[in-house]
Amino acid sequence: MSTLALSLGSLACILLLIGLRIPLGIAMGGVAVFGLAYLSNWNVALNVLGDAPFLFAANWELSAIPMFLLMGAVASNSGIGTALFRAARVWFGRLPGGLAVATNWACAGFGAASGSSIAAAAVMARIAIPEMIRNKYDKGLAAGVCASGGTLDSLIPPSITFIIYGIFAEVSVAQLLLAGVFPGLLTAAVYMIMIVTRAWLNPALAPAVVFDDEAELRRERWESLMAIWPVLVLIVGVIGGLYAGFVTPTEGGAVGALLAIGIGLLQGKLDRAGLIESFKDAVFTTAQLFFVGMGAVIYTKFLALAGTAQMFVDLIGDWAVNPLLLVIAVSIIYVILGMFLDPLGMILLTIPVFVPMFAALNLDLVWFGVIVVKYVGIGLLTPPVGFNIFVVATATNNEIPLKTIFKGCFWFLGCEVIIMTLLIAFPQISLWLPQSMY
Repeated sequence: MSTLALSLGSLACILLLIGLRIPLGIAMGGVAVFGLAYLSNWNVALNVLGDAPFLFAANWELSAIPMFLLMGAVASNSGIGTALFRAARVWFGRLPGGLAVATNWACAGFGAASGSSIAAAAVMARIAIPEMIRNKYDKGLAAGVCASGGTLDSLIPPSITFIIYGIFAEVSVAQLLLAGVFPGLLTAAVYMIMIVTRAWLNPALAPAVVFDDEAELRRERWESLMAIWPVLVLIVGVIGGLYAGFVTPTEGGAVGALLAIGIGLLQGKLDRAGLIESFKDAVFTTAQLFFVGMGAVIYTKFLALAGTAQMFVDLIGDWAVNPLLLVIAVSIIYVILGMFLDPLGMILLTIPVFVPMFAALNLDLVWFGVIVVKYVGIGLLTPPVGFNIFVVATATNNEIPLKTIFKGCFWFLGCEVIIMTLLIAFPQISLWLPQSMY
């Protein structure tokens, strides 16, 4: 059987199992084990099954992930997401599409307190969509901005995706985290321009929010800023600590989690039950992520044995000697993979192939990491397997059809064409901040 047939056949089996509601980690790992047995023998397959999960989970640098997840869980249970949305609502509410713009920037702010795109999409969907629906917003726009805004969390530090890329690409995680700041803000800004333009051209899409009392509005604005000071503390503690070199990413995660717990207790918004729930959320999400990661590692080993990496090299061919053509080829591959694979699978499958190519052309691997993470975020929105789409649908109890959410995200995917063009054409957007560390 050819490499292409094996690769596509295994992917089809994984999608079928996912459709049958088999957990993703089991689907990827199970298909990989049978694939390894087919390509070699059962002894090899079982040895990989026994060794790969331990080798993945035992990586010390991955310990930053549960810390950042705990930080995000505490922030969520402390009401930071709600405070951010309320602040953004009173400051941006008068713009065309003001509630959608507020949701967009609330997602960006929540990114400084959470490293998970899926968690951000779920939190903001529960908070913002009911408010937008009450104000007669288009359901596609309301759901689309939550799903798309959630991807900002993979760029704005702390970012779990950057941590995983940095570990497997052997690139400084601290530099990667800082490299995501300006691309994240650029993405939020382009999203805002698109929302405002659409709402201005078609007011029925997002009716204006009316504030009756001007004096009351001014008071609410300043009170709302007082309510989001915890986010500023977390930004200074984590991003500031990384920039100054006071903490490593793992230590930054611990500092962030400790600060989030201290702030929650100080404000009286985090009781014993909320703290226990936060630990449960962090443990559950960490276990879920690591379980998927173990399946992805085993599946990556199968693809490596099947020759998929070499197939990518052959597909790119002579394009690999020209930086621009290489970036275009890699972009096409990532867009295609993002339609079918989970973020972790995309990274683990492609990093061993693409990183040496970029290094051979002396292209900056921190910049490439930003490109990869952006394409991972795009993959969270593209059909048929757009994870953020399903998260938003679940958060709204499936009251908004998947078709409507996908349709609402198409406008944001259109924005991504502009954003990716800027990031590729001007690498300093990503590199200025981490380079200024030194």
